[in-house]
Amino acid sequence: MPKVVFYYFPLKALGEGIRLLLSYGGQEFEDHRVPIDQWVDFKPKTPFGQLPMMEIDGKTYTQAVAMSRYLGRKYGVAGKDIEEDFEIDQNVDFFNDIRAKAASVQYEPNEEIKNKKHEENMKNHYPFLLKTLNDIIVKNNGHLALGKLTWGDFLFAGFYDYLKVMLQMPDLDTKYPAFKKLTDNVLSLPKVKEYVAKAPVSDY
Repeated sequence: MPKVVFYYFPLKALGEGIRLLLSYGGQEFEDHRVPIDQWVDFKPKTPFGQLPMMEIDGKTYTQAVAMSRYLGRKYGVAGKDIEEDFEIDQNVDFFNDIRAKAASVQYEPNEEIKNKKHEENMKNHYPFLLKTLNDIIVKNNGHLALGKLTWGDFLFAGFYDYLKVMLQMPDLDTKYPAFKKLTDNVLSLPKVKEYVAKAPVSDY
């Protein structure tokens, strides 16, 4: 078994899906959670100045989607051919479009602009985007693509709690129940459940 060290902040967000995938694959890994106040000093050690980052036998990799796709292939939760991979990539990219829209609000420093962006998203973007994503998951029997478990499910489930925060929608479970169903499908997997029971507590 390779030696794996995973680096991310003491949060779920973009890192948790990878932790869930590693756990699903039965891979022992060092879960290195970089404290926020140490990030400035740690940042130069990363390839692109960002986290998450993963070391496999001393070789460093980064980019959350690329790492998730790799682990999905490794652990048998990717597509069986390039067409199936295409569908997973498409739906993950759509989810990331929603995440980016929410992030433009979450990380806006100007409070007035932030409120205007959120109002715009709530009125003109989120209703369509979130309903479409919910419909995709319903169509795929509680999964993000292909009607079966894929690495995209892990990425979504790991990010879900932070998605509620970014969207400013604590009632997301009720409004779009397929989101909760997908997340529960992943978190109920035996090895994933075992990891979650031992993992440090984080709201998002």
